[in-house]
Amino acid sequence: MTHSSHFIMPEQEALADQAYRFFHDAFFDMNAEMDDTDDLPASVFPTLGKMGYLGLNVPTQYGGAGLDFTSACVITEELSRVSAAIGLTHVAHDNLCVNNIYRNASEEMRQKYLPGLCDGSLIGALGLTEPGAGSDALGSMKTTARKDGDDYVLNGTKIFITNGPIADIVLVYAKTSPEKGAKGITAFIVETTTPGFKVAQKLNKMGFRGSPTGELVFDECRVPAKNIVGKLDGGVAVTMSGLDLERAIVCFNATGISRRALEISIDYAKTRQQFKQPIASFQMVQAMLADMYTEIEVARTLAFRTAAMCEGLEEGEGGRGEIHKLTAAAIFKAAAATSFVLDKAVQIHGGSGYMRDTEVNRLFRTGRVLEVGAGTQEVRKLIIASELLKN
Repeated sequence: MTHSSHFIMPEQEALADQAYRFFHDAFFDMNAEMDDTDDLPASVFPTLGKMGYLGLNVPTQYGGAGLDFTSACVITEELSRVSAAIGLTHVAHDNLCVNNIYRNASEEMRQKYLPGLCDGSLIGALGLTEPGAGSDALGSMKTTARKDGDDYVLNGTKIFITNGPIADIVLVYAKTSPEKGAKGITAFIVETTTPGFKVAQKLNKMGFRGSPTGELVFDECRVPAKNIVGKLDGGVAVTMSGLDLERAIVCFNATGISRRALEISIDYAKTRQQFKQPIASFQMVQAMLADMYTEIEVARTLAFRTAAMCEGLEEGEGGRGEIHKLTAAAIFKAAAATSFVLDKAVQIHGGSGYMRDTEVNRLFRTGRVLEVGAGTQEVRKLIIASELLKN
């Protein structure tokens, strides 16, 4: 059962219901094993592709679903409600990699890579963050790409890359004109079979396990110049417009997780007996459930407003002004609300919430990174404030 909202159309509600049922049947039972192994089952991407859930915002001519941005957000929420890890892996593939290629790459690159990325035969990732450059990802970037004939040769390291260990295609940012600082960055499509590319390590995470995260190394990795996405030294435009859309859609990873936490907390409160009555009859437990529900609704309403503002955000847009402020505010609120909801969910579950193999524990461990990844809460506040204080 989805929440209805005046921000989405009846057909989008139907899309959400259909998506939730399909995802639940296909993926829910994988969660416990994924949490143990931190491996993504090989069937996931072909299954998503076959059912039309990849390339959500890519036109059908390239094999995509041709949906609007809000519909992609709705599907992301339902997928995250069923499996947070698959939801994250899907966003890294579909929003960070595929959308940026579709919106910024040449027609030749679109035709070469998008069909495979949309049918699930290719997995995508985005390579931005580096060991010494997290919040200052652009300014402190060390990865370089030097021109050599018709190629560029990449050298450097990327870290915390979602899908890194399993990706076939990585959209990599590198400095082509290091002397220009952040204005000398270019985006490249790198095939992971290219000599000089390697996965240095798969990282052992606290949560979102089953969505593999890794460290990637480029050592004299030779990429054709035609694999540039956007303009030479124009990587900032690609990054910034992409980051606004990422912040907007990751809100729905967050609300999907928190909605699931509320669902299982309600179920637990109704069935768990103490003092010969269900704990749902205790006002302190009722207060927690009411607070959880309210936080989710506030975050979700702002997230939908933000998604609506992102509709039709064209190449080079974003990274400035109202949309930049709003997406930062939406993800700030969604992340904070999720942390609040998950904390209360563990409290309601009591001792069992502290046991590693319970669903609520898995969600609790997963949600924490939402206040750190895709920009920290502190950086989000700086973005909001800097936009407020302009003029």
